[in-house]
Amino acid sequence: MDRLAQRAKSTARLLAASSTKAKNDLVLAVAAAISKRKDAILAANGQDIAAVKGRTTAFVDRLKLDEKSLRKVIDGVRAVAKLDDPVGRVTDFTTRPNGLVIKKMRVPLGVIAILYESRPGVTADAAALCLKSGNACLLRGGKEAIRTNSAIADAIEEALTARGLDGAVGFVRDPDRAAVKELLQLDKYIDLVIPRGGPELTVMVRKESSIAVLSHDKGLVHAYVDASADLSIAEEICFNAKVERPGVCNAMETLLVHEKIAKVFLPQMAARYEKAGVALRGDEKTRRIIKNAQPATEADWDTEYLDLILSVKVVASYEEAVAHIAAHGSGLAEAIVTQDVALGRRFQREVDAGAVYVNASTRFTDGGEFGLGAEMGISTQKVHARGPVGLEGLTCEKFVVTGSGQVRDSRA
Repeated sequence: MDRLAQRAKSTARLLAASSTKAKNDLVLAVAAAISKRKDAILAANGQDIAAVKGRTTAFVDRLKLDEKSLRKVIDGVRAVAKLDDPVGRVTDFTTRPNGLVIKKMRVPLGVIAILYESRPGVTADAAALCLKSGNACLLRGGKEAIRTNSAIADAIEEALTARGLDGAVGFVRDPDRAAVKELLQLDKYIDLVIPRGGPELTVMVRKESSIAVLSHDKGLVHAYVDASADLSIAEEICFNAKVERPGVCNAMETLLVHEKIAKVFLPQMAARYEKAGVALRGDEKTRRIIKNAQPATEADWDTEYLDLILSVKVVASYEEAVAHIAAHGSGLAEAIVTQDVALGRRFQREVDAGAVYVNASTRFTDGGEFGLGAEMGISTQKVHARGPVGLEGLTCEKFVVTGSGQVRDSRA
């Protein structure tokens, strides 16, 4: 582990000094290498899938790669090469009375460790984003995807070695959790840790790490249908937010409905959910309207199902809906459906989340959908980066100061 981190630290200096063209060429070479090895990658994924029989459909969906989804991963890597490079971008700050010109320059972070579960596409996305932003990285995926991740890592290593940058992307092949704990103590070499996975992983990283952590936490996502909502729009948004891909963090887990429209909206919504196989859990008001809904417990309001399960609550007001979100939301994404423009703007001001929507599905909370290309994750914290983390989120700023011989008066 120490050797991997040392190599990454050494290579990070070379990446930080690389031109945009050189980094783009490197990212495209990674995409080409993955494409060349696609048969081996898909075969490895088949072995991983076979090894997790009995897991939920949502779990398998996060793990599975096929020709189409692997092509999307490769296209996502290529798209990173087309993104604007934030590194070296200079912005004016101030000119001091003594003539010092002070500006800010965006620079790479250095070495980033990414710890993730299930999604093998993260291996390619993370490597591409780190390389384009001038960072070296250490990747450690979950043991359930070890074969797929290793096959993708082999392709990345081939591309980097051919260009004298082996070590720029280090892949931790040890599935033991002890390897993670060892990595989290390497603050001498690693500048940032990004955990992407369930609450257990995030909590463990925060507890064990001596390195700064950028959390990709769980998604307790809500949609609130206001009394003024266009119900046809609300139906499409609420269906998409839950059903389109229930096993991802930006899927809705709780539906809040204003009591003035609940008796009209909920029966038609429930019928559509039933056809899609969604199990509903509701509060007392909801169950008076939807007879087959199971009683929701207090634990349900704090549960990220990542499955075709949805909690439903009827609220008496906008204020009650916002209070519920404040009490139970994880800060990832929240939505309101309303025709009241002022209320929509108020929701965007008042609700505390990385992405806040008016009249749109929370499923858009994604780096690609936001125009960031591939994403490193969706940050639910408020320091450094928040929401979908793309290239700029993998850089920081430093002050660059230009003078003409100024010295500070020690008496000042």
